Amino acid sequence: MSEETVDPLYHREIVSFIRRGGRLTERQQDAWDDLAEAYVLEIPRAVSSTSVDTAHRLDPVAAFGREAPLVMEIGSGRGEALVHAAAQNPGTDFLGLEVYVPGVAQTLVTMRHEGVTNVRLAVVDAAQALATMLPEASLQELRVWFPDPWHKKRHHKRRLVTDEFVPLAARVLRPGGAWRLATDWEDYAEQMREVLSRTEVFDFSGDWSERFGGRPVTKFEAKGIAKGRTIRDLVAVRR
Repeated sequence: MSEETVDPLYHREIVSFIRRGGRLTERQQDAWDDLAEAYVLEIPRAVSSTSVDTAHRLDPVAAFGREAPLVMEIGSGRGEALVHAAAQNPGTDFLGLEVYVPGVAQTLVTMRHEGVTNVRLAVVDAAQALATMLPEASLQELRVWFPDPWHKKRHHKRRLVTDEFVPLAARVLRPGGAWRLATDWEDYAEQMREVLSRTEVFDFSGDWSERFGGRPVTKFEAKGIAKGRTIRDLVAVRR
């Protein structure tokens, strides 16, 4: 069945990502062959390769082999920020959601290089994962670093951070848990601030936050800085 097949349970009129293809390099394939079974979660699908069976519930303790605080990053890309955070916080578990398989494979390469084991990865649509896959109030933090800005005005409806996404974030964060965001697109930053200002389930100051010290300057962020873009951080706390 093709990726375009409509699933009555999961079909979303608008998604916040484009599923890109791409072959793995020899190094990425080697890491995938060695590590994917241990660190890439097997997710029961509905129809498409990024969907989640609504009956599936992730058990973080079983997935990580221990009980520990859980932090999730949406759109973990090549894993630069995710693996850095995991290396700096070995007592915390980190879950990365990413639909770009070569990015997941590159994360495995970096994990092996850094000797990091407290990361798990899932190739899933984040909205579906937050709606049903993750247990309620299971996250200590939710991180969304530099989501696709969909910079053309006609594509703004595809952006991840919208009023409709707020209940999903609220569902998975425990009370007192932090939702951290960062972007280098000013109009998207303003949209994020407006969304957080309207919510009644998060405490939000309405101001930009100081740069989060736990986020390294990735290659992607460095490109934005080189182009003269302002990096905006925001944080909201689950009530």
